Amino acid sequence: MESFYTLQGEGAHTGRAAYFIRLGGCDVGCHWCDVKESWDADAHPKYPIVEIVEGALQHPGRMAVITGGEPLMHDLTGLTLALKKAGFQTNIETSGVYPVSGVWDWICFSPKKFKQPHPGIFEQANELKVIIYNKSDFAFAESFVPLLQPHCKLFLQPEWSRSNEMLPLIVEYVKQHPQWQVSLQTHKYMDIP
Repeated sequence: MESFYTLQGEGAHTGRAAYFIRLGGCDVGCHWCDVKESWDADAHPKYPIVEIVEGALQHPGRMAVITGGEPLMHDLTGLTLALKKAGFQTNIETSGVYPVSGVWDWICFSPKKFKQPHPGIFEQANELKVIIYNKSDFAFAESFVPLLQPHCKLFLQPEWSRSNEMLPLIVEYVKQHPQWQVSLQTHKYMDIP
């Protein structure tokens, strides 16, 4: 769908320079999605892997973040191997509803209530990032913790349109449950892509 060089605005790698590769296609259907234009994979042109990697190489940062849509709708083996060969750290953000393909340095698992994750994601996730849209999302977030590896980092992130309401609840929750951290969409505060 698009690619761009910016800073990672969310989760464990917040503030790091990153080349984002946003793939078209998603069937999860989050009503609060901020990139609904990504849902129809056929609405976006296809690019050869070599062209995607060449675009990434135009910038000094060597962290590539594959996102979507839902990127695991696609077999990402070829793309991630090419990025790694070119010297990139490969990161993904996924809802985890499809089996993991590709070679990853970092997997951000961001489950959604609208579609169940594939069980293979639990042992591979480096980071759990749950969007908090309403109070019931705290229990939803906690439901994944026993399924994950002990090293998996845990993040709660307010849904952008409800930040004023949900952020104070998240702060209090993290104070009471310190295994969690707060993630904010810092790129929106900085007014960058």
